[in-house]
Amino acid sequence: MNFYLLFFLIIVIVGLVVSYIYFMKEKKANLLAIEQGICPKCEKPSMELIDQRSTGCSGPKMLTFECQNCKYTTVFNIQNSGGCGSGKCGI
Repeated sequence: MNFYLLFFLIIVIVGLVVSYIYFMKEKKANLLAIEQGICPKCEKPSMELIDQRSTGCSGPKMLTFECQNCKYTTVFNIQNSGGCGSGKCGI
């Protein structure tokens, strides 16, 4: 295999990993703000949970939040901690 091709692939893979880490940090910051009821876009306390779906007691939940001022909408998939037998069926 050519050295330049290997070098190019390493740069692309490192770039993808760094981009994914940055994306997850931003998503975490948005989730922390939304848990406090603050919209990440307009920074006003107007976020509301508008939809909550689940695949079962121990599966992930899909939570949809919407800002009442600017209509910013975002979806988070949150893994439940524990199953039905553990008594931890909530978030």
